[in-house]
Amino acid sequence: MLRLNCFIRVSKENRKEVLDAAKRLTEASLKQDGCVAYDIFESATRSDVMMICETWRDQEALDAHSASDVFAAEVGIMNSLAEMKLETFSF
Repeated sequence: MLRLNCFIRVSKENRKEVLDAAKRLTEASLKQDGCVAYDIFESATRSDVMMICETWRDQEALDAHSASDVFAAEVGIMNSLAEMKLETFSF
């Protein structure tokens, strides 16, 4: 399995739009084959930090997710409005 933690740092002005894109991405991702878990977390101490935590069955499922239209659209929005950092773990 693969776990990804995507840390998102966003300004107050762009926070709602980034969170809305992350929610749309989460809703669609949970329906994709091979998605084990997908959720958004907001920092309790920093209003400019969020994290998407996702778990995929295997690399093939993650590759299909990454190639999807919804991924391109929503991650495109988030990338244009926020700073993103990705951590990947295999287990």
